[in-house]
Amino acid sequence: MSNTINVNGKERYYEAAPTDIDVENFRKVVTSRRSVRKFTTKPIPQQVLDDCLDMALLAPCSSGLQQWEFYVVRSADKKAKLVKACMSQLAAKTAAELIVCVARTDRVDEFAKKMLREWPMPDVPPLVKRYYQLIPYNYSSGPLNSFAYAKKAAFALGGLVAAVPRGPYTKSEVELWAAKSTALACENLVLAFRAHGFDTCMMEGFDAARVSKLLNLQDGAFPIMVIGAGERADDGVFWPQVRFDRKLFIHEV
Repeated sequence: MSNTINVNGKERYYEAAPTDIDVENFRKVVTSRRSVRKFTTKPIPQQVLDDCLDMALLAPCSSGLQQWEFYVVRSADKKAKLVKACMSQLAAKTAAELIVCVARTDRVDEFAKKMLREWPMPDVPPLVKRYYQLIPYNYSSGPLNSFAYAKKAAFALGGLVAAVPRGPYTKSEVELWAAKSTALACENLVLAFRAHGFDTCMMEGFDAARVSKLLNLQDGAFPIMVIGAGERADDGVFWPQVRFDRKLFIHEV
């Protein structure tokens, strides 16, 4: 439910958080998600695939710029080539669906303007408008990263007296920025498949150059993973999950 609420005499947007979420069912989705290496021949219904992709698109993303694309490879010829580009992994060969997850850095300017055009409230706050007007400059690295290094030096000086954003500046840093948001959408996607009773394998072992050529990706678009999806075969999980002691990862400071 979406509405407005009065806070300190000002009308603010209000979106109530649902209170009926079943934590144990969510835990079951998370804990039963495995990297499945072998699938059955059962197809994934189109409505399930569409629902999972729609949930992927709801993932958090930096500045709301939605730096992702998903290519569902349906052509038999392209699918065969994609399997080879994935080193002919069993997860790729047996998957009912192969989805290439692509990060984009070339639509920042376009999507910043699109955000202002499609702002969901009657008026765009001045600070928000200014922010999206500046975004294309924030993520531009310039020829041979020339603009990036100038920005980096300027922010380093500013950082001597106050907290400042430390990037992304260079082309590779901007690519990492886009990849991080895209990876969040990928996690949404695999959890959505699990909730629907299907399984996935997130593959990073692939020839990125061949995959880019197969999909005719232009500069500023690059694949970060290939997701195989389908029904888990009885022997589709090869061994129990290994997780190290949580003390290695969880810290209180």
